[in-house]
Amino acid sequence: MSQGDKSKYTDKQKRKAEHIADSYESRGVPEKEAEARAWATVNKDDGGGKHPGGSGRAKSTGHPAAHKGGKAGGAASSQRSAADRSASAKKAAATRKANAAKAG
Repeated sequence: MSQGDKSKYTDKQKRKAEHIADSYESRGVPEKEAEARAWATVNKDDGGGKHPGGSGRAKSTGHPAAHKGGKAGGAASSQRSAADRSASAKKAAATRKANAAKAG
């Protein structure tokens, strides 16, 4: 299997990578970088490509990539003062309200 060849991946893995890439792109990550990150995430979750209906079938994954969130988060905000965190929260709420008014 040459580098970049996705023939060994199941349709589900391909859909998963596409969904992850779309999510990264919506957050402003460039398309090529988003695709690379998406496939890295699929590989971390599933251990690489699997033959459809073959050895990869009915084998659950622990979804290690999905469990990563939250471990690193919070460290930076805990260093900040309560007033700083509160100000950020108020600013975020105002932004959400403004965006909702634009969209609605």
